[in-house]
Amino acid sequence: MRRSHVALLAASLLATSLAAQQKSADSGIGVSHVLLISVDGLHALDVARFVESHPHSALAELSRHGVTYTNARTPANSDSFPGLLALVTGGSPITHGLFYDVSYDRALFDPTNTSCSGRPGNTMVFDESIDVYNSGVSLNVIDPTKLPRGLDTHGKCVAVYPHKAIRSNTIFEVVKAAGGVTAWADKHPAYDLVNGPSGKGVDDLYTPEITNAPGFDNTISVVCTAQNDFLKVQGVLNQIRGLRHDGTPGLGIPTVFGMNFQAVSVGQKLEKDNASGGCTTDTDPRINGQPGGYKDGSGTPTAVLAYGLQKTDDALAAMIQALKNEHIYESTVFIVTAKHGQSPINPTKVNKPGHFADLVAKLPDASTNPGGIAIANAAACSTGPCGFVQDDDIALIWLQDQSQTKAVASYLNTNAGALFIDEVLAGDELKLKFNSPRTDSRVPDIIVQPQYGTIYTGSHAKNAEHGGFSFGDTNVGLIVSNPDLRARVLKTPVATSQVAPTILQILGIDPQALKSVRVEHTPVLPGLSE
Repeated sequence: MRRSHVALLAASLLATSLAAQQKSADSGIGVSHVLLISVDGLHALDVARFVESHPHSALAELSRHGVTYTNARTPANSDSFPGLLALVTGGSPITHGLFYDVSYDRALFDPTNTSCSGRPGNTMVFDESIDVYNSGVSLNVIDPTKLPRGLDTHGKCVAVYPHKAIRSNTIFEVVKAAGGVTAWADKHPAYDLVNGPSGKGVDDLYTPEITNAPGFDNTISVVCTAQNDFLKVQGVLNQIRGLRHDGTPGLGIPTVFGMNFQAVSVGQKLEKDNASGGCTTDTDPRINGQPGGYKDGSGTPTAVLAYGLQKTDDALAAMIQALKNEHIYESTVFIVTAKHGQSPINPTKVNKPGHFADLVAKLPDASTNPGGIAIANAAACSTGPCGFVQDDDIALIWLQDQSQTKAVASYLNTNAGALFIDEVLAGDELKLKFNSPRTDSRVPDIIVQPQYGTIYTGSHAKNAEHGGFSFGDTNVGLIVSNPDLRARVLKTPVATSQVAPTILQILGIDPQALKSVRVEHTPVLPGLSE
């Protein structure tokens, strides 16, 4: 029996260059491309249900020639930045250092503090608000004047780009250093972070803004979100043909490339699709104005979510066909997973009591108790070294005075019922999972995991969120597919951070080339060499 391409590569770490691999791929031996897809919000349950109900779908085809990991979890906390970095660095905030796209760093300064003078400490904002805009439309580039400032290795005060905020390298940097071609597409220009600390890891980076901070937000509608996704899909289809994302001549078919989908995530979150009517192409009455998310705790999708799932699967089918047209389907490993999940799945569990700091402020002794005062001070801080509170279906708290950590944690635990808290991580308990906040400028002093289904918001726009440690947030779909792989379902617990070293090993590159893999001892995914 012929051994699979993947098995041949996964059996050992090869010392050959990517150029040599390309030559062998041309002669019909080996894998020379990896296409990595993140379908944000995609639960393992979504994959199972969709494959079962859509036997002729792209996901079903990939699963028929691949390993499906039903017990894959993202390294918590499960938000977009740490979720993507898990996939491309092989690590967690322990090594790559990012907890959220909007977080805090005790070593950075305000964007206007161009001399980096005074006491350090400031929010670290890497979302749609850092774009350059023209009449409310993003130009899909970063405005350096909106970036936090920090001292470089020469003591110079500089703007800190997302890629410079990462403390570990990425698969794109490693593959490019080995002679490969790299590409990626994502939802904000801030995803410059995938370039890695060198700033040069991705040869063809495409980031069409999905949100437009002062303008139209595509995510009000699953239809407009799917249309934004298609911009990236078209870029990937061009890259499969050896072109750049915009159709201009490129460097050839990328060795490692891929993109992020948002339609499923938006379909899960929307309380009502296109509630403001801003998406003029969203006219189907089965979707427009209808609720998103799930119908029940078994994961039955609403029509809004079903639309997002179907449009994403259609795009995956187009990619599969394009790979076949270019005669590289057999030499490509196709990976579908997610940066994060979404919770709750069960709509009856949704609880939106308001923002975390506002709930604390309503406690009877909030204005007199040191713990309540410390939370209020951190939440009120707009700039400078005065702390920060970030919340979704989790709350991250950076205190102005770290000596108050124990008192604040005690106060929150005492009022856990009123604050819908399931777990307060602080002190020794927090250090079991992350670096110490005393020595790592990025680590929150306190992390609050609320009761399942609680979203710290009063918004009527969404009925699900991500960012925390819950099963709904972290149990994501994961399929590793190649025509020479036999269909298998593995229920062994795995982490999405194992994708990064697996990609390198498939391409014959030592996974130890990734700092996060070395430090966190991240293994490759099991079951690919059998």
